[in-house]
Amino acid sequence: MTSLLLYQRIAQQLAEDIRRGVYQPGERVPSVRKMSSQLNVSHATVLQAYANLEDQGLIRARPQSGYYVHQTPALTAATPDIARVERPGLVTRASIIQQVLVEARREGVFAFGAAVPHIDYLPLRALHQQLAKVTRFQSPRAFNYMFSPGFEPLRRQVAIRMRDAGVVIDPSEVVITHGCVDALQMSLRVLTSPGDLIAAESPTYYGLLQLADLLGLKVIEIPSDPNTGISLEALQLAANQWSIKALVMSSRLSNPLGSTMPEERQKHLLRLASDFDIQIIEDDIYGELMYEQNKTKALKAFDRLGHVIYCSSFSKTLSPGVRIGWMIAGKYQAEIQRLQTFSTHSACSVTQMAVASYLENGGYDRHLRFIRQEHRKNLSAFQLAVQQMFPEGTQISRPAGGFILWISLPGRVNTQELHVRALEQGISIAPGLIFSNTEQFNHCIRLNCGLPWNREAERALMTVGMLAKQLCQDAGQSW
Repeated sequence: MTSLLLYQRIAQQLAEDIRRGVYQPGERVPSVRKMSSQLNVSHATVLQAYANLEDQGLIRARPQSGYYVHQTPALTAATPDIARVERPGLVTRASIIQQVLVEARREGVFAFGAAVPHIDYLPLRALHQQLAKVTRFQSPRAFNYMFSPGFEPLRRQVAIRMRDAGVVIDPSEVVITHGCVDALQMSLRVLTSPGDLIAAESPTYYGLLQLADLLGLKVIEIPSDPNTGISLEALQLAANQWSIKALVMSSRLSNPLGSTMPEERQKHLLRLASDFDIQIIEDDIYGELMYEQNKTKALKAFDRLGHVIYCSSFSKTLSPGVRIGWMIAGKYQAEIQRLQTFSTHSACSVTQMAVASYLENGGYDRHLRFIRQEHRKNLSAFQLAVQQMFPEGTQISRPAGGFILWISLPGRVNTQELHVRALEQGISIAPGLIFSNTEQFNHCIRLNCGLPWNREAERALMTVGMLAKQLCQDAGQSW
């Protein structure tokens, strides 16, 4: 414990020196040997400190040369404003969403639009190995039906992983689903009937709005803060006016804002849910990508009265294509299993078995540490580039994890038009229009930063920034 505290103190002191300008960007910091001698500590302790600073993106190692400051200018752009409360409404954005999703898969298009991690951040080789092993040695079972609640060894691994989110459950309480959207869809089906009203964060995940439309539900959008999440005050006001059957939200790394709800606000939300008899569907698909683990628990961790149905998947960490999600439905589990048995049965047998085998082998935590570090580094680079390349007055979110940014452009910039112009240049973005059933976010975009920060990404972002500036100028001329 003493050694751990020592390397953290060394890292903290050097980080402060970098931020004060003692060491400038591009300058070499003291060598491991020199720092070891100055502080009278071991080389291993200094290397630990430097590794910590690398994880923060403050320094970079150069082969045969040493460590150099990689710190870029401070992020000073404001965070986006909170939304207004609007009356419940139906959804009209399907065609634009479909276009964004199609563009993300089109060859030659730089995909800032869909929130899909780059192939470099997926453990494809390990998954290939597990799939080969399963199909070779367990083929009769792997190619047969697998019914709800899913493959028991996989449910056991999920139950183990849920401890990291503060949720202590038995494997029998886990239901494996065909991705997170499947879990959300089944949750809504057991909690609501056509014509019912549900609440959602605003802005919210566009897939939820489309699900609500398909199920004949109305949506009341609750304003959300980019840092602390859904407004509990606005939710209470809405609950006083309307009968809300369910609330769909994320307590950790919401999409698209990236907000994370503090523990006290999570507990307050559960008290509100109890007072107004509102069931909560927690979408925690980005939860495992929190940069600082064990700091923030899932909302389900504080649920003592069974108000929360928890939903998640491996789409953002392992692979979108494996289509493996899960849910913890509590008192609704029997109904969920009945619904699943007579609709999708369960997720694909082969992929369930392969993912279970991968998790059992222990490589997943190493993979998570790697992608968290990469996403943190890339997200910081994207934030600073947006600040430098986009119009003055642009507001930028500051998520504590994940790989998506919410950007609010100044003035009357129409980001649907920006979407069209960017696509003409071979770049896909997600316009703010699709994240709400209102017109509040027509000046916003969501950026996928789950991509390596390189010259190609920089050029693409520079192009989007230039187009945004042109639209700002055009909008200014019409005032």
